Amino acid sequence: MSENKTSLSTLLIHQNGPENSYGAVSQPIILSTTFERDQNGGFPEGRDIYARASNPNRQALEGKLAALENGKSAACFSSGQAATMSIFHALGHGSHVILPDDIYYGTKVLIDNLYQSWGLTCTSVDMTDLAEIEKAIKNETKLIWMETPSNPQLKITDIEGVVQIARKKGILTACDNTWATPYFTSPFDFGVDLIMHSTTKYLSGHSDILGGCIIASENTPEGVFQKVRDFQTLGGAVPSSFDTWLLNRSLATFFVRMPVHASNAVKLAEFFEHHAAIEKVYYPGLATDPGHVIAKKQMKNGFGGMLSVLIKGDEVNTLKVASKLKIFKHATSLGGVESLVDHRRTAEGTHSVSPPNLLRISVGIESIEDLIEDFKQALV
Repeated sequence: MSENKTSLSTLLIHQNGPENSYGAVSQPIILSTTFERDQNGGFPEGRDIYARASNPNRQALEGKLAALENGKSAACFSSGQAATMSIFHALGHGSHVILPDDIYYGTKVLIDNLYQSWGLTCTSVDMTDLAEIEKAIKNETKLIWMETPSNPQLKITDIEGVVQIARKKGILTACDNTWATPYFTSPFDFGVDLIMHSTTKYLSGHSDILGGCIIASENTPEGVFQKVRDFQTLGGAVPSSFDTWLLNRSLATFFVRMPVHASNAVKLAEFFEHHAAIEKVYYPGLATDPGHVIAKKQMKNGFGGMLSVLIKGDEVNTLKVASKLKIFKHATSLGGVESLVDHRRTAEGTHSVSPPNLLRISVGIESIEDLIEDFKQALV
């Protein structure tokens, strides 16, 4: 680290604006919905006409999130789904999107249900096969959307390979980096145009915030991020001051939490790999995982805190295992300090392509010995 450059882990703790006259160490919450104009009718730097257009807590958070992904600009939203919508909205009527075949089900539901009247269509492909992506491209293809690791089967996409295909055709690329987080993967290093996060998950880390964000790089095509920003401010899909304040607070511990998630996850995955009641383990940190080689190339500091397993038996047996767990809670969501399991088939409903005996596991930061013992007793 150079003498004049503050490390990112320090910045996330100490870059807390807005300034205040009391010398408060913790960032104050600015709840005002409107801001006083100066004598010329304008606004001092950092303020705007109305809280929907700008809020000091949100501005501070967007600066941190852009820095975290080494991006140029960030726009925060009221949820991850709202953030995703901002990109789909920017594509325009009649556009075609290529999606992974294993993906957070809500992303595809947005296109199928909300954007059907726009003529927005999508094709789902196995993104571990670059040839399949090339075959799916149409004249109206405007976006290739990536998830890596994917949700819930942790497929690994070769980000750089996808970007090379997209650039030849002038197609936008976006990466949902919610699972990997910038601690493990930096999509902009491989040429991605836009990054999406459900900030509800690891960036929050405490299961008490609903939010999302879009981050643009220096190379994001001109005008694209402005459309995202317009959807945020004109559309009003903004997070509350309190939620942005909470997320600012949570980011202070991001660099402490993430290595524990990853360390616990790999040990739990190794335990599952040798357990007679487990049919299959999905975790790119295992040398036996089909995505391990590419994951090693594009992931750093470990392989994340998410994994999935197939329980031997049927759906009934799988739900029984989930109900016997004592430390792991059976709940939908992920990325919090507490460990969760989720039976995706019943969570996703009619849209689900998840195996009926799959349990998705969000590994928390509790004692790994306690987590392993919990599964030992539940798998009996």
